[in-house]
Amino acid sequence: MTLLLLFLLTPGIFWDGAPATADVLKQAGITKIAVPAAMESEWKGQSGISVEAVDISSRTLLKPPAVQMRMNQASASRSPWIDGNGWQFIREPRGGYYYNVEGPSAALAAAEAFVFGGDAPVQPDTLVQTDAGGLPALGEMLAFLGRIEPSDLPPRVNIGYIDDGSAESGELLNLMVRKNLLFKLVTTPDPSLDLNVRFGSDEFLKGDTSDPSRLAQSVRARLTDDKRLFRVYGSDTVVGRLMGDEKRARLYLLNYSSGRRSGFGIRVRVLGRYKNHTGAVSGLDNPGIREYVVTDNATEFTIPEMGILAVIDLSGGR
Repeated sequence: MTLLLLFLLTPGIFWDGAPATADVLKQAGITKIAVPAAMESEWKGQSGISVEAVDISSRTLLKPPAVQMRMNQASASRSPWIDGNGWQFIREPRGGYYYNVEGPSAALAAAEAFVFGGDAPVQPDTLVQTDAGGLPALGEMLAFLGRIEPSDLPPRVNIGYIDDGSAESGELLNLMVRKNLLFKLVTTPDPSLDLNVRFGSDEFLKGDTSDPSRLAQSVRARLTDDKRLFRVYGSDTVVGRLMGDEKRARLYLLNYSSGRRSGFGIRVRVLGRYKNHTGAVSGLDNPGIREYVVTDNATEFTIPEMGILAVIDLSGGR
């Protein structure tokens, strides 16, 4: 399966409850599930629910996506740390994964898998299944994702990354995703990109590779902020992916702090001049994009309120 096709997948839900729980799913608006193979025949006769068998034991368990507050040694203050899995989907796009999550993390997990094209059904834990706010929130997110028009736009990147497969290199991948440095994995330097990085070998990455944060800052400095394909102002916990080209683009923005903060706005800058835009934000009827400005080489706008996921389509590029 190609990366572009993966971006067309809508994440599913892995459900190991008996068919007697079908009404719980329907009440949450969930009509499609994955089940253990041993339960497939039982569920097949359940009206209103479509099922497929999935062997969860053959898949890799992912961390529940979340934000943690950690001490920043440089400033002696607490700063947000994102537990995200986007880098794993990029590193191994054909890998089979799954989530086992609690409460609000279920909806965020579904959104994360969708944005990064991951084959990763969400397995709600008992809390999500029984909490009145858990399963409906997941159902609402799956419904929102199902309404997003499929796109075949390719990923926009300007960094080539030569990965040596090590855990240290994986952590640098993780931090580049978190810092919205858009890259693709390459085996040799790609001259069409603004920057190529070989882990542990480039002059600015030589020496101690045990500090991925320092290395990620080096990558950003070497690229320069002016060449970053998109930037987010007003939040350290919004991570995005940009698809498309100079004519059309789609920007996905994941709000990892949605369970902690609500109602905050962000300012976004996308490299390229796009005169038209449409957008959708999960949980909001009207995303209300404001202060839309096209400058000499970039497009800027404000999203006054963020849900878990925003999807912004840009067109009319020139």
